[in-house]
Amino acid sequence: MAGTSSAIGEPERTTGEAPVRPRREQAREQDAPAAIGSRVKRLRKERELTQRQLAEPAYTAAYVSTLEAGRVRPSEAALRHIAERLGVAHEELATGRPTHIATALRTELADAQRVLAVEDATDARAAYERIRGRAEEYGLTQEHAAALTGLGECALETGELSEALIRFEAAERTLAGEPLPARARAVRGRSVAHYLAGELRYACYLLESAIDELNTSGLHDPGALLQLYTASIAPYMDMGAHARAAQAAELALALVPQVSDPALVATMHRTVARTLIAEGRADAAQASLARATELYQQLQIRTELAHCHWMRGYVCAQHDDLVRAETELRTAHSMLVSKRAALYVSQVEVELADVLRRRGKSTEAAELLESLLAGLKPGRGAVHAGGAHRLLGLIAEEAGDAEAAELHYATALSLLEQTGAAGDLADICRLLGDLLRGEGRTEAALNAYRTGLGHRAEPGTTTLGPAPARPPFAPWA
Repeated sequence: MAGTSSAIGEPERTTGEAPVRPRREQAREQDAPAAIGSRVKRLRKERELTQRQLAEPAYTAAYVSTLEAGRVRPSEAALRHIAERLGVAHEELATGRPTHIATALRTELADAQRVLAVEDATDARAAYERIRGRAEEYGLTQEHAAALTGLGECALETGELSEALIRFEAAERTLAGEPLPARARAVRGRSVAHYLAGELRYACYLLESAIDELNTSGLHDPGALLQLYTASIAPYMDMGAHARAAQAAELALALVPQVSDPALVATMHRTVARTLIAEGRADAAQASLARATELYQQLQIRTELAHCHWMRGYVCAQHDDLVRAETELRTAHSMLVSKRAALYVSQVEVELADVLRRRGKSTEAAELLESLLAGLKPGRGAVHAGGAHRLLGLIAEEAGDAEAAELHYATALSLLEQTGAAGDLADICRLLGDLLRGEGRTEAALNAYRTGLGHRAEPGTTTLGPAPARPPFAPWA
């Protein structure tokens, strides 16, 4: 497990990504006399001009020779004269950066984001790689970091969690000199990667640390806070920290009037629906999902639309509307398969298998789960792998195969103990205890029940540190 409490310091982590030079260092290199002289010489030769032709009438050939050798820093007037003679913009000559390159790359970033949302992560990855290379070449820190973050989001969609972590951490290093709000998207991405890998505590640590820094340092940024609060809800819920999840949802809802990005707002509505379901507020959850769906349809974000169908299926399953639940989950599954979102496909398959089992389609459910587990690599989706073994245990028990059921329950317990998913752990211990008691193994059953009670004691408080500081506004304002 990467981290055990938000009260401890973050462990040092290393990745294969090369260190990124700070923006100021890159800028100094770009406008150093040697760099400027080299650009002048290259452009002069491309235009087949002599040093005298470039210099006249305001300067001498000797001055141009000295400048090209990097032995003198040209004045502003000299740079403008030479730029005019070379037919390039003054900014390009001074910095090596073509005019409007930053604007062009930001347009390309928006296009790549659209490709990731609507089409395929593989195509989006290729676009982000091109942008990353050009942004790094011209020392454009913001655009470089945005491309790295986009590459991380592509890796999340395809289930390559190690790759995602490398990209998000590189984006954070690139923005090391920037205020935290600029790094919020990368922090959120890193926490999601840890969450999907089953590292729930560490995901919470990352988010809570960032929220604390924003709320205690005066860096109140509604968009950044909305991303972080929204991302914290899922790991809180899986850890059994329902009170913290509800508070995060409340604070996220309060931020909505201050946030203009519809994608952030839609994700908040979709995620908050989970806390509403836990509170038994099914109608409010459906309304929240409807709002999220409407926004995602407008934005044409297919992966998130699939998540809305997924959550609707979950709501229906909770209220025993199994036919509609199966329809919604199959829709979500089909959409995610078309997007090749491998890890999310596996997660939906666990939910779908549960509905199939409850509808009496146990054979189909078992085949789906076995296929899912066969394709799930180690370190990916421990919570959902545990859920798959739990369901296989139920199917085996219902078929009268107690030995197979016990094996699946024990495997699920082993997987879930790595994650700290308190509610799921308690449920597995109950199932295992009931199975053992039914076989007359009373002492083993009592041990299983005691283990489950230990996980159920004050959910969340045994694994998390103090709650993060509240933002400098009232949720009801």
